Amino acid sequence: MEPLSGRKSLTDEVHDRLVDALCSGALPPGTPLRQEAIAEELNVSRQPVLQALGLLRRDGLVEPMGRRGYRVSQVDANLVRHVYDLREAFDGLAARLAAQSLDVNRKSALRAAIQQGHHALGSGDTADLVAADVAFHQTIYRLSGNPLLPEASAAVWLQIRRVMHAYLQSGSSRDPIWTEHEAIADAICAGDGDRAQQLAINHSNNAKHRLTSKMKDTETHTN
Repeated sequence: MEPLSGRKSLTDEVHDRLVDALCSGALPPGTPLRQEAIAEELNVSRQPVLQALGLLRRDGLVEPMGRRGYRVSQVDANLVRHVYDLREAFDGLAARLAAQSLDVNRKSALRAAIQQGHHALGSGDTADLVAADVAFHQTIYRLSGNPLLPEASAAVWLQIRRVMHAYLQSGSSRDPIWTEHEAIADAICAGDGDRAQQLAINHSNNAKHRLTSKMKDTETHTN
């Protein structure tokens, strides 16, 4: 992590930098987080670090270690199930509302998001793939016309970013994800809210099953 620029509030900048490190795997689950070390690395005082860690704890990304500070929360099958149960509800609602939207830019916005995904698939870069995946779903949330959806789902999507990165970095299959994205986009562009909602729910369920199966396989080989 590089020193901060001071353009945002220091707490926001520290929070954003830590989120990027947590979601990219630079700070993997179980990593101890020392306030003094983070403050020194980012060239800030301990106060914004403490405040940022409090925000991360609220969102379930870090957990306290008593007087020893914090550590990065674990990612396990139970967390994936809880997160993706919520995602299913958010994604289904967003897709249905987006299909009902009268936004004239709906088709072009979705096609641009799909194109970003194809570029990411071509590059094979995990960070690009995660960014493209998140951008696709956030596009649908924006097209839903409900301004509360992105904010209400923000903590869930922080966890999803962490899980996605770990899954894709393991070399797991990437093609089904974007095939499913295209089907959702087609249903939204066709104005078929029921189909868009069901496809979005199925997509979330498929992701949940892929992730939990992968984790079980990993645990089996580790034990």
